[in-house]
Amino acid sequence: MEKIAIIFDFDETLVEESTSAFVSSLGIDVEEFWQIVNTTLVEKGWDPVPAYLYKLIELSNENPDTLITRERLKNFAEQLTYKNGVEMLFENIRQFTANNFKDVEPEFYIISSGIGEIIRNSAIAKEMKDFWACEFHYDTDGKILFPKNIVSFTDKTRFIFQISKGMIGEAYYGKPYEVNRLISQHAYRIPIDHMIYIGDGMTDVPCFSLIKRFGGITIGVYDAAKSLGKAWQFVADKRVSNLHSANYEKGSDLYNSILMAITSIVDKQ
Repeated sequence: MEKIAIIFDFDETLVEESTSAFVSSLGIDVEEFWQIVNTTLVEKGWDPVPAYLYKLIELSNENPDTLITRERLKNFAEQLTYKNGVEMLFENIRQFTANNFKDVEPEFYIISSGIGEIIRNSAIAKEMKDFWACEFHYDTDGKILFPKNIVSFTDKTRFIFQISKGMIGEAYYGKPYEVNRLISQHAYRIPIDHMIYIGDGMTDVPCFSLIKRFGGITIGVYDAAKSLGKAWQFVADKRVSNLHSANYEKGSDLYNSILMAITSIVDKQ
């Protein structure tokens, strides 16, 4: 069975920005939160991803109202707002593939700089073959203590290679060096040119570049209610093969583009 990996970013790609929504659920002004992250940390040399995780830990320690626990993150996942068509997307793609191609199976993955506990408890987590995101270490009461895993810009490309080599699932949890193991070209489970990557932001640029360089397909998405802004720059910089509004409903330009990408990969086999 030939595999095609369809890999997504999470925030602003499949859902509305979940970290900002979570901050808002704590009663914190979102704009002020990110301004503090940028001016007090990022502008002083912090990487943006550990910077926001550090600020969340600070907030959690400030008072009981902003205490962040595993349970609070889990419960918040029920409040996620999905992009149009997302919750039916995966079954629709499976049906399209089954109806049109023999011995071809799509697999879905998420690689995100967002919070893993939120993704893990989302309605679409069950659709994923695997996912990677930032994770916290918790104390015995479930309170966040420290970032356990950080997924920033080029960190994301590591997981492209894990998918390609078949180093996925629980068997590879706690084995971070396995991805560097040399394997023969014929042992790769999913070649990178059999991958489709869909994302919206600057943290996706390394994955866009890697997958496009090896012959895979990259699709940029943007919020139609906002300016094209940074998304259009992906086209200008030739980072993406296509750019569409983040609407995954059947018949949408994005949905059709994903189906055409699958067809293109199958046709070149």
